[in-house]
Formats: sequence, structure tokens, C-alpha cells
Amino acid sequence: MKEFMLLFRQPNYDYSNASPKEMETLSKKWKDWAGNIASQGKLASHGPRLAMEGKVLKPGGMITDGPFVEIKEQLGSFIIIKAENLDDATTLAHGCPAIDEGGSVEIRPIYGS
Repeated sequence: MKEFMLLFRQPNYDYSNASPKEMETLSKKWKDWAGNIASQGKLASHGPRLAMEGKVLKPGGMITDGPFVEIKEQLGSFIIIKAENLDDATTLAHGCPAIDEGGSVEIRPIYGS
């Protein structure tokens, strides 16, 4: 099997305003979805959750605050999965909670895997 990275992009949403119940529900959705992939033996690695702050370095040495200045979605995290091909990896991405929240999942093959 080959490895693929699933990159989770979500609308710029401030989770600090979410109630504990909302966070519990969201956390369960993520755990259930990733657990299903793991139960199939197709979860290669959990990626770390990324902080909201950051910097972007552009040509000419221009630096901007925030990794998502020009986009409406922020990169929240990623996982690495195992699949036979890109279509199978895309199938595993279905049901991702990021999509339920108006975000997206970018599916990218990892070279050399």
C-alpha cells in the first residue's frame, strides 16, 4: 500500500467560543472517524494539531502574520493513511468532520512510500 496525507482545512473558526458539550461532540466525531480508518489498518500516523498563529515568508523576504492571510480556510492538522491508490485514499476521506464544518480535506500522495 502507498501512503497519503490527508490535510484538514477548516473555516477560520474560534473554538474558544464553543461550549464544552460542543467540543466533546466534535472530538467524538474526529475520534470515531479516525478510529474507523485505524480499525481497517489504514492509519499510518496521526499528525499533530497545528497552532492558529504563524508566519508566512514570501519571495523578496516579505513576511506576513498568520499562515492563512489570503485564504478563507486554515490548515488545522493532518494524518497519514495507507491506501492502494488516490481513489481509495479519497474514499477514506469521506465522512471527515472537517467537511461537516464547512471545510475540506486535501488528499496528497507521499512520494517514496
